[in-house]
Amino acid sequence: MSEEVASSRAKNETWEWLKALGIAIILAFIIRTFLFAPFIVDGESMEHTLHNNEKLVVNKAIYYLSEPKRGDIIVFHAEEKRDYIKRVVAVAGDTVEAKDDQLLINGKVVDEPYLAQNRKEAAERKIPLTEDFGPFQIGEGQIFVLGDNRLNSHDSRAIGPVGLDRVVGRAEFVFWPFSDIRVTR
Repeated sequence: MSEEVASSRAKNETWEWLKALGIAIILAFIIRTFLFAPFIVDGESMEHTLHNNEKLVVNKAIYYLSEPKRGDIIVFHAEEKRDYIKRVVAVAGDTVEAKDDQLLINGKVVDEPYLAQNRKEAAERKIPLTEDFGPFQIGEGQIFVLGDNRLNSHDSRAIGPVGLDRVVGRAEFVFWPFSDIRVTR
């Protein structure tokens, strides 16, 4: 094989690697921007469902097709440089309130099995898990979110309803630490 042929093959192989790398970077950008993104839980507002410093995958594409539903765990832009993770408890048209440590949507008590551990801890301390609030009427293009750790959560009770335009996506699964990999629903 001549030097010219070997040089040509090396150039072709380099070009193929550069194209593959470029395509990988473009695909990663598209996936991260429009489909899925990593998120790190910051704080204890979603205890015992999610824990501080857990890493999870957020599905950004799901809400291009539908709006958030009650029970979804979402990430949203709460402040200019900070995203929050909370659970959707009410959607547009709902009236939400808490009375006697029970969440009511449109006047009906909501079953919240994900709060069992938090309820037990609040009962041991002889305090309500959810202080009375509301009623709040949720407007068009809005949702009402609460942290599962109601005693330690900065949520719609303080910041008001969240506009759908601020929603990043739905939390799908925890991927770190590996020992706690699980679906978030």
